[in-house]
Amino acid sequence: MNKIQQFNKLHTSEDILFLGNAWDLLSALTLEKVGFNAIGTTSWGIANSLGYADGELIDFDRHLGIIKSIAENVSIPVSADIEAGYGENLNTIVENVLKTADVGVAGINMEDSLINQKGLRDISDHCKILSKMRSALDEHGFKDFYINARTDTYFQGENPLIETIDRAKAYVESGASGIFVPGLTREEEIKEIVSNINAPLNVLSLPGLTNCNKLKALGVKRFSFGNALSDKVIAFLEKNAAQLLDLKDSAILYEE
Repeated sequence: MNKIQQFNKLHTSEDILFLGNAWDLLSALTLEKVGFNAIGTTSWGIANSLGYADGELIDFDRHLGIIKSIAENVSIPVSADIEAGYGENLNTIVENVLKTADVGVAGINMEDSLINQKGLRDISDHCKILSKMRSALDEHGFKDFYINARTDTYFQGENPLIETIDRAKAYVESGASGIFVPGLTREEEIKEIVSNINAPLNVLSLPGLTNCNKLKALGVKRFSFGNALSDKVIAFLEKNAAQLLDLKDSAILYEE
């Protein structure tokens, strides 16, 4: 069984897939070491590690280089967050998807937000992208490559439930393997979306939405924490660095 097959199987098992989000090779190796079954890169975390804000501000090849280093050095499946595809047109986005598949990842995360302005891509436009991606992946030997179609309806809409279901159904029909709805937190709405889409649902950890077992009972198949761990590590680093400077004493580095 190859990594693409392994990754797909993790979405159909009885247990929920708790995805560990990494931002560099060290974090990925650590997540694998402690027992996570799969890794998803976090574009936010990668951007922060290079001194940038999130939002496709990094050169794509530089971003891809980090993804490649992770995929080549862990034995578990990796899903790559490539935001909205790092391209202004369909052909560039599809080319970037194929480049990403070539580095050995088992899937990607693709969002429908517009990078340079507020709003979401038109549903039909995004469906064309997903359909073209699926066809290109199949033609280049990446059958069943996992396309996690992220919709940002809950980040940008006021009453997003109906639009989320409409977009999710269209995305699945266009070749998406699963649907990712960050910002979704209400249990009744999670149940509604699960019952209306024929694909695994991925939700994002947020305050008040943290427990895998509760989400599993609601029908969620994949749970990720995005940039929350990288943010916590950065905060820990800043706190300890400030203490070192304030105390002029490195004893805190040896406290357990």
